Amino acid sequence: MAPESIVRRIWGTSDTVLFIFAGAAAEFALNKAVDWIYFTGRLPADPLARLFSTVDYARRIVFAERAEAERTIAAIAAIHAGVESRRGRAIPDWAYRDVLFLLIAYSIRSFEVLERQLTAAEREEVTAVFCRVGQRLGIPELPGSYADWLVAREQHLAQNLVLSHHTTDLYRQYRRHLGGPRYQLLRAVQGLVVPPPVRRQLQLPTGGWLRPAVAFYRRTKHWPASQWARQAMLPADYRARIRALDSPPPPSASPVPVRPVPRRCPMR
Repeated sequence: MAPESIVRRIWGTSDTVLFIFAGAAAEFALNKAVDWIYFTGRLPADPLARLFSTVDYARRIVFAERAEAERTIAAIAAIHAGVESRRGRAIPDWAYRDVLFLLIAYSIRSFEVLERQLTAAEREEVTAVFCRVGQRLGIPELPGSYADWLVAREQHLAQNLVLSHHTTDLYRQYRRHLGGPRYQLLRAVQGLVVPPPVRRQLQLPTGGWLRPAVAFYRRTKHWPASQWARQAMLPADYRARIRALDSPPPPSASPVPVRPVPRRCPMR
């Protein structure tokens, strides 16, 4: 991936990354395959730690050279293939694609909320980069263009989301770990970035009261005082990790070798 890639720009700014995972946290709570995280128990037990673990993996793929990125992808595949083995069944292909699709969706939407509209070429690049990751993970039937992704994305939103007791429990955990004020801010940010079907099912606010702050951020984002999102969205204990999102991640020390990835390997 070129150093000037729009994907690296999106994933190299802490505020944008936090907005991506605010949106992803909302949509994933509705996914019909969310029961898998209850099998491992990691996300419900500590959603903030799980957030940073997922961010670390994603950024190591985005910022690494090809061999290092493939080692990270292989490590993800190996970890989650083990989860499938322990449960005795495989995550369905549509669930793999859902996770990949929401990374594409919220990379685009979060950048456009906080920065500017992407060009057609930039949207194609975001789609292509994540679909290459999906191909390396063995996810089948991936779209070949941004236009194809839009069609598949609408189908997934219509077919694969449901409000369940897992959804309710996840939001209970979000509130417990964030506290009341930050939880309300999270829901407002989610309301800004999620598509209407997700907003309706979760009864999220539109986030309208945040729009003036977002407009101010766009004008003053280079001022230290304007880094409002990362200071406000998460507790003080996480500020050092949030600041680290503004720099490329260090190379992984993982000894996992580059190897072919089986077709049925989850991206989670």
